[in-house]
Amino acid sequence: MTDRYAVFGNPIAHSKSPAIHAAFARQTGEDLVYEAILAPLDGFATSIRHFIAEGGRGANVTVPFKEEAFRLATRLTERAQRAGAVNTLTFEGQEIVGDNTDGIGLVRDIRDNLGFALQGKHILLMGAGGAARGTISPLLSESPASLTVVNRTLQKAEALRAHFGEITACSYEALAGHAYDLVINATSSGLSDTLPPLPDHLFAEGALAYDMMYGRITPFMNFAREHGVMVADGLGMLVEQAAEAFWVWRGIRPQTAPVISMLRG
Repeated sequence: MTDRYAVFGNPIAHSKSPAIHAAFARQTGEDLVYEAILAPLDGFATSIRHFIAEGGRGANVTVPFKEEAFRLATRLTERAQRAGAVNTLTFEGQEIVGDNTDGIGLVRDIRDNLGFALQGKHILLMGAGGAARGTISPLLSESPASLTVVNRTLQKAEALRAHFGEITACSYEALAGHAYDLVINATSSGLSDTLPPLPDHLFAEGALAYDMMYGRITPFMNFAREHGVMVADGLGMLVEQAAEAFWVWRGIRPQTAPVISMLRG
């Protein structure tokens, strides 16, 4: 019997995850189907339980349900516990196992696909929501010189500093006079075509500007290009986190480069 997987979100029609996992299945010969499911904003847990009852084996979780998925899980991996958010669920008997593959997906895209070493770098992470939380521990594991979280609401950034301990929290106003080797946009500003209040001299020489958004040129990406630094979107991260989820579910690690190339094409 073909195994069923899905991604749950709201909205979800734009998701590339079904195409990614279909490509992984063809590449590895795994017998599975993967679909996109629109969960009502007030009905995520009900949607998941209905999917389990229909024989679902696992699921990815995207905006805005990652923190709700964290609460729904009956068992959490260490990286999910550290992140405080879940993007990958595995259904094992009566258990719902929550994991987070976002951070390792980001690190692999930046380090392996883009060839940008993180060790010894000064990193700025924009945003303090679920997208940012999942990346902090994997980024710290690469031994950067510093990791700073900036957020419009300083209290949210301070809460992450209290949780993780090894990071700095600041407001956008406090960025003046500081330069970073890697600036990651984990905010939703690209969806509204707005740019956070960034100072002009934000980027160090040879810096990388990375926007987790994919499929569009965001104001942040344009800002970085105007300042002459390398720019990347989040498509590679999407594929890498999907590959990690595929490995969690199937015990096989698919090749990501051909899938990234397919989606770019």
